[in-house]
Amino acid sequence: MKMGWQKKTLGDVLVKTETTDPARSPQTEFDYIDVSSVSNETLAIEETQRLNGKDAPSRARRLVKANDVLFATIRPTLRRIAIVSEELDNQVCSTGYFVLRAKSDVDHRFVFYFLQTEGFMTAIEKLQRGASYPAVTDGDVRSQQIPIPPLPEQHRIVRILDQAFEGIARATANAEQNLRNARALFESHLQSVFTQRGERWVERPLGTLATFRNGINYTKESKGERVKVVGVRNFQKHFSAPLDDLDTVTIDGKLSELDSLKKDDILAVRSNGNIQLIGRCILVGEVTEKISHSGFTIRIRLSDGIVIPKYICHFMKSAGSRKLLTEGGTGTNIKSLNQGMLSALMIPFPPVPVQKSLVEQLESISEKTQRLESIYRQKLAALGELKKSLLHQAFNGDL
Repeated sequence: MKMGWQKKTLGDVLVKTETTDPARSPQTEFDYIDVSSVSNETLAIEETQRLNGKDAPSRARRLVKANDVLFATIRPTLRRIAIVSEELDNQVCSTGYFVLRAKSDVDHRFVFYFLQTEGFMTAIEKLQRGASYPAVTDGDVRSQQIPIPPLPEQHRIVRILDQAFEGIARATANAEQNLRNARALFESHLQSVFTQRGERWVERPLGTLATFRNGINYTKESKGERVKVVGVRNFQKHFSAPLDDLDTVTIDGKLSELDSLKKDDILAVRSNGNIQLIGRCILVGEVTEKISHSGFTIRIRLSDGIVIPKYICHFMKSAGSRKLLTEGGTGTNIKSLNQGMLSALMIPFPPVPVQKSLVEQLESISEKTQRLESIYRQKLAALGELKKSLLHQAFNGDL
């Protein structure tokens, strides 16, 4: 450790904080900081609730002061860390937070940055206990060791980190916007392909072009053949089904030919707890073994050659088609898709040679978009690593 620095526990550098009962307080109204009030991305308190003391929830028990540092202690929110602003002085926060109030010889922002280090987070995550909502105790947090330099050195390190993190935040926002722009550009082109139609285009219901079949159902008690299945988890944002990453399940009896997938089958998500996944589709490529699909999906198999599978798949992925499928024509999000709804989906299409040309254009643009997305994702990952590196250097005395 660097000369002049001391190794202390967090408990050594903190003063005791207070709890309160808003219902019994002379202060009739409170700003309440719930665990959801803090953003994982910005590490700031973005929204509070204004409550009457008598209406405050039972977890609204921790009194906070300006410059207190909040640290969420339950696993799903463990990395939510924030500093209490002057405007929230003498307000309350959830008992889901540990409130860290630094002593006068410790910069509260120094503590704030320490809580973001990988060393601290790794140690805390190992201490989580509980089945449903694993959490750490205030004592767990207070027992963690923190390197403490003299106060002027703390201020210097904080200034460096403030400036660096501000620059990283700007660069991150730019990269995220560029990533969104790349996706939006492809979506815009995809939509335009199906709305700006030329001569010899026709429109027919999907039910006149294809047959449909729901996927297979199975349970833990099923006894029969072991087969690979395409499930909802395999869809994600893929265009083609990832046939090399499938679950193997036991079904009842043997897999019938009707339930076996073939090349150029299209699968659509029929039902899922996440409504954003309903109607999402993927195309099946070359099939070299017995593969089926789960009961939460529907297979679409084109019955003639007047529309090519890739064209249909691109059309179903367009914003207009997604809206029709997920809103069911009512403007309200549906909870499940059925064969009738798919059958009624109107498909606009030109002659096959034009379809092939449009698919080639879309694939070319998609490839370029994916390259751009990869660049921006790599930049975001590098910015994340830079933050980790700066924090490591800061608390090793290397800044």
